Amino acid sequence: MSDRVRVHVWIRGRVQGVGFRAHTEAMALHAGVQGWVRNLRDGRVEAVFEGSPAAVEAMLRWCQQGSPGSVVEAIEQRSEPPEGLPTFEIRPTV
Repeated sequence: MSDRVRVHVWIRGRVQGVGFRAHTEAMALHAGVQGWVRNLRDGRVEAVFEGSPAAVEAMLRWCQQGSPGSVVEAIEQRSEPPEGLPTFEIRPTV
């Protein structure tokens, strides 16, 4: 799995109630990225992207723009060891 990378991100701004999670899932499936996305009670969105370096980088670029109606103010990211996630999913809010 050395050709895979994993990035954990937290997106701040107007990112809830604007379809951000659904658009993230659609973009991830299109890009061939595995992982998950969920809302946080503090108003941020949290996501994990696993895949090829190019695909994960494309997801990070997309997150900077976000879904229609969203306003991304900041993104915090952390690289982590890939876990081999099988698909991409929307997870419940925590």
